[in-house]
Amino acid sequence: MPHPLPPDNRDAIRQAYCQVWQKHRTQTALEPLEQLILDVILEHPEYQALLADEERAMATDFLPEAGETNPFLHMGMHIAIREQLGCDRPAGIRALYQQLLIKKGDAHRVEHDMMECLGHALWQAQRNQATPDDTDYLNCLRTLVS
Repeated sequence: MPHPLPPDNRDAIRQAYCQVWQKHRTQTALEPLEQLILDVILEHPEYQALLADEERAMATDFLPEAGETNPFLHMGMHIAIREQLGCDRPAGIRALYQQLLIKKGDAHRVEHDMMECLGHALWQAQRNQATPDDTDYLNCLRTLVS
């Protein structure tokens, strides 16, 4: 399944989120991948006003050093996790998700917990100039289960 958002273009990514939100607000039909994006947007009402103001969404920098969360990165991680679950890649992630869901009982909360592991795996890969280590990622998720 192709990823709905181009990974290397900040403006294109932000514009895609804004366009999906606009389509939802005007009750325009969505493609399946746009529906995935909308599902995540609907779970994050705190970002909806930003998405309704495309000019602000495109211009705003979200600085981690200022304690700001980048809503596009945050929602993108939800989408990445859902894509991983959809194809069970890395192998075994779906079973770990199911175990976490039984343990925690809230799918959104489970995804947030999984984001910590995914974020660490991505940070480590960037630091090492390598691809993310699936084994380390899955081991991190296993620690959440236990």
